[in-house]
Amino acid sequence: MNILVWLILCVIWGTTWIFIKIGLEDLPPITFAAARFILAVIILAAVIFFQRIPLPKTARDWRLMALTGILQFSVNYSLVFWSEQFISSGLAAVLQAMITVFGLVLAWIFLPAERITRLKVFAVIVGIVGVAVIFIEQLQINDFWAFAGSVAIVIGAYAAAQASILVKARGGALHPASMVFSQMVCGTPVLILYALIREGNPLDFHWTWRAVICVLYLTIPGTIAAFWLYYWLLSRIESTKAMMISLVTPLIAVIIGAIFLGETLPPQTVFGGILILISIGLIIYRKKRKVEQ
Repeated sequence: MNILVWLILCVIWGTTWIFIKIGLEDLPPITFAAARFILAVIILAAVIFFQRIPLPKTARDWRLMALTGILQFSVNYSLVFWSEQFISSGLAAVLQAMITVFGLVLAWIFLPAERITRLKVFAVIVGIVGVAVIFIEQLQINDFWAFAGSVAIVIGAYAAAQASILVKARGGALHPASMVFSQMVCGTPVLILYALIREGNPLDFHWTWRAVICVLYLTIPGTIAAFWLYYWLLSRIESTKAMMISLVTPLIAVIIGAIFLGETLPPQTVFGGILILISIGLIIYRKKRKVEQ
C-alpha cells in the first residue's frame, strides 16, 4: 500500500508542473496560488464537517500547523509560482529537488531514528544528478531575475523540507486532512494579502476556462488528494524516502509535457531517468538489507 501511494503522489505532483505553467499564461503567480488554496480550504472544510474529522485542539498543535503552514504554503508555493516567471521549469525542477538534501539533514536533526548514512547521501546525489542530466540544456542563468528566481526556489525547497520534517516529528497524532486544512488556513492569508497588494483585484484578471481548469486540477488532485496522501504516507515511512518523490516528479513532468504539450523530449531523458531510478533503488535496497540483518 505504501508503494502504491508513493507512486500515485509521483504522478500527481509530476503533472502539477504543467498546470502551473499553463495557468501562469493567464493569471499572475501569487493570485494563482492563492486561488488554489482558497478553493482547497472550502472543499476540505466541507469534508471535515460531514466526516466529523477532528481539528487540532491544543495550542501546541496549532502552533505547529501555523509554522508548517507558513513554510509549506506561504513560503514554498509562493516562491515556486513567482520564480517560474524568470527561470525555466527544468531549472525549477532541479532546484526543487534540493528538498531531498535539506530533508536528509533536517531529519538527522529532528528525527533521531533517521540517521545520515553514506548510502543515503550517495543515493540523493545520484538522483539530483539524474534530474540535472534531463534538464541540462535549461540550467543557464542569464540575468539577475533568473538568479533571484533560482535562489527563491532553493529557499522554498528548504521551507517544504522543514515543514515535512516538523510534521513527521510532532504531528503524528493529527488526521492528515485536518493537518492540510489547518496549514492552509494559517498559510493562505499571507498569499491573499500579498496578491491583493501587489497584483490587484482578482476579478480583473483573465479567468479563461483554461485558467479555471488549471486551478481545479491543482486544487483537488494537486493539493487536497496529494497532501492528504503525503501526510498519511509520511507517518508510515522514513521522511527521506517520502521526499525522494521530488526526484521523480521532474521526470514525469518531462514525459507528460512531451505527450500532451508537444514539447521536445530531451535525448538524455532515458539516462537521467535511469539515474533517478537507481537512486530510489538504493534507498529501498538499504531498507531491505537492514531488515535481513
